[in-house]
Amino acid sequence: MQEFFVDAREWVASLLSPLFDFIDAHPGATWIEDVAIALAAVIGALLLHQILLLIVRRIGKRTPYVTGGDLVRKLKRPTRWLMVAFSLAWIRPALSLSDRAVAFWDQAAGLAVPALVGWLAVAIIGIANGIVQTRADISVEDNLHARRRRTRASILFRIATFVVILIAFCAMLMSIPSVRSIGVTLAASAGLAALAVGAAAQPALKNLIAGVQMALTEPIRLDDVVIVEGEWGRIEEIRMTYVVVRIWDERRLVVPVSKFLDDSFENWTRRTSQLLGSVFWYLDANCDFEKFREKHGEVVSNNPRWDGRFYNIQITDTKPNGSVEVRGLMTAKDAQTAFDLRCEVREAMLKFVREEMPEAVLRYRTEAEISPPLRQGAPDAEADLPASAQP
Repeated sequence: MQEFFVDAREWVASLLSPLFDFIDAHPGATWIEDVAIALAAVIGALLLHQILLLIVRRIGKRTPYVTGGDLVRKLKRPTRWLMVAFSLAWIRPALSLSDRAVAFWDQAAGLAVPALVGWLAVAIIGIANGIVQTRADISVEDNLHARRRRTRASILFRIATFVVILIAFCAMLMSIPSVRSIGVTLAASAGLAALAVGAAAQPALKNLIAGVQMALTEPIRLDDVVIVEGEWGRIEEIRMTYVVVRIWDERRLVVPVSKFLDDSFENWTRRTSQLLGSVFWYLDANCDFEKFREKHGEVVSNNPRWDGRFYNIQITDTKPNGSVEVRGLMTAKDAQTAFDLRCEVREAMLKFVREEMPEAVLRYRTEAEISPPLRQGAPDAEADLPASAQP
């Protein structure tokens, strides 16, 4: 590799030899030489950049989960400017610069190169995250493994991006001599400053640490069905400090990450998306429950939303007014299907009761106190009373 750079430098020098001869014949025009060298370095970096993009495009054609166009689109800008910065830093010793200009050049390179390297690292992390998201297809019916991979990749991508940006920013600051010189002075008060910042940023740090913990323990995953804050919805986004839940009526509930670790919540798709649904009817005690049970089995079996695992009818309670609580159980492949199945079965059974089992319709009974009728031939009670007692 070193020999390649030496040969490249000699090739550039041979191309610029006529310009050097002109500069030698005209003393005082060294700035023209510096501009020409810098321009040649930039042009060479751009040409090499185009060659690398062609190679990346070919690699992308052989990768099933990312196209060459996507790779080029995400890597084109950071690699272009990074190669230009490297080329200018490489030819700096060949320029006729004053001490002040050299200091400025080094300072600019110390700020630009870490920023560009961080930009490229974030782009590469984004490509890796995109590959994982593409490979983990959650549109299939059994998508538990895919949702797990997507959730981990999404959280780790944001954490890695934050770490890369933080490291790049620190590297940029360390390139400034004045910052490095006062570092020793600030070290003495770093403990107190850390305590003050930690106390002020406690909620943010708590949620940030909770995000890392969530990536490892996975209490929730993308597209999980949960009940949180009394709302039913699906996990739409998992950020570093908050989670977005898409509620059934298309509202969005934004919940801090720490809530899923500190408080209890319902996760209906933790292990599997299959669900057991229930429907309740309140019928009269005169109902023919065997007939009701047979009809329920017929309705559930003929419904395409039923997954074929289980259904049942049970009398779960009785009331003093003569009503009976009847519970129907049925299974479905996921929560949404179970909800639709329950609604359809409930409606079908109510129609059956109305049309074919009117005796099962709930009736409210009342008690009335009725005096017994008088026996035939019995004397009138009032006739036996004395005259003073008759009305």
